[in-house]
Amino acid sequence: MPKIRVVFYQEDTWTVPVLDWLDTLPAKAQDKCVVRIERLRELGHELRRPEADLLRDGIYELRVGLQGRNYRLLYFFHGTTVAVLAHGIVKEREVPPREIEVAIERKRRFDQNPDAHTYRET
Repeated sequence: MPKIRVVFYQEDTWTVPVLDWLDTLPAKAQDKCVVRIERLRELGHELRRPEADLLRDGIYELRVGLQGRNYRLLYFFHGTTVAVLAHGIVKEREVPPREIEVAIERKRRFDQNPDAHTYRET
């Protein structure tokens, strides 16, 4: 049984930022991102570098590298058993502060109303 339940942040009824972002990636990058998500599900808070890292303010990154490109899935924990995938980016060096701010704002919204901001497949 997984240690952590991984959910996708939902902006509104039609917008799930990480799923939308994943759809834009090459198939091989998508596959590697899915593997990282599964590792997060298995290890939760214990997942560390090189697979994951704390950025700041409760925002973490899942780290994926492929052919010189750096893919990052930004996430946060809600309580002790839920990880919320909030934002995806492709970066060159460090994660730009504005991208972390997007994840922080999504964390704030999620914390205010988890039900409204949890994606559920239909």
